[in-house]
Amino acid sequence: MAVLTYGYIRVSTKEQNEDRQQIALELQGVDRIFMDKQSGKDFNRPEYKKMVRKLHAGDVLYVLSIDRLGRNYEEIQDQWRYLTKEKRVDIVVLDMPLLDTRQGKDLMGTFIADLVLQILSFVAHSERENIKKRQAEGIAAAKMRGVRFGRPPRPLPENFQQEFLRWKNGEITGTEAAGTCNMPLSTFRYRAAAFRPGDGAG
Repeated sequence: MAVLTYGYIRVSTKEQNEDRQQIALELQGVDRIFMDKQSGKDFNRPEYKKMVRKLHAGDVLYVLSIDRLGRNYEEIQDQWRYLTKEKRVDIVVLDMPLLDTRQGKDLMGTFIADLVLQILSFVAHSERENIKKRQAEGIAAAKMRGVRFGRPPRPLPENFQQEFLRWKNGEITGTEAAGTCNMPLSTFRYRAAAFRPGDGAG
C-alpha cells in the first residue's frame, strides 16, 4: 500500500480563520487535508476521526502546531502515543522541527522527541489555562466597573411608564399591564424591577 501524507487543521468557531494552517500544509504537498471547526467547549472532531480511520502504518500526518492534536496536556499525549505506537504513523509538527518522528528513530532520537513533546504539550495546556484565567479576571474586573455583558435590553415600549404606574398603584394587574405593553408577564416583572419612573421608555 502506498504511503500517503495527510494534513490536519483545527480552528475554533471564534478563532481566526484557517488560512495560516492551510498554507503551511499545502506547502508540504500533502495528499489530503482534513479540517474541523468547532468550539473549544465540546471539542467535537468528526473530520479528525474520519482521518484517523484512513491512516495506515507508514503514512505521515502534518500539523502546524502541537495543540492541534488535543485540547489539553493529557489528550495531546494520548493522541501522539495512539498515532505513533498503535497506528504506526509518522507525525510532523511544522512549527517545531524536533517533533518529526521520521527523524531519529533510534533510542536517543525517540527519547528527545518524547521529552520535547511532553514539554510542549504541557506549555500549550498551561497557556490555555492562563488565557482562561486572564479572561475570567478581566470579566470580573469589568463587572465591578459596571460593564454589562450580553445583548443590550430592548427599548421599553412607549406606554411602559404609564402602565407601570397604573400597576404600581394597584389600578391594574401585572398580567393586564404586560398585555397592554405587548410583553410576557415575566419580562414585564423583570423590567419593572429595574425601572425608575422618569427613566423614560426607551
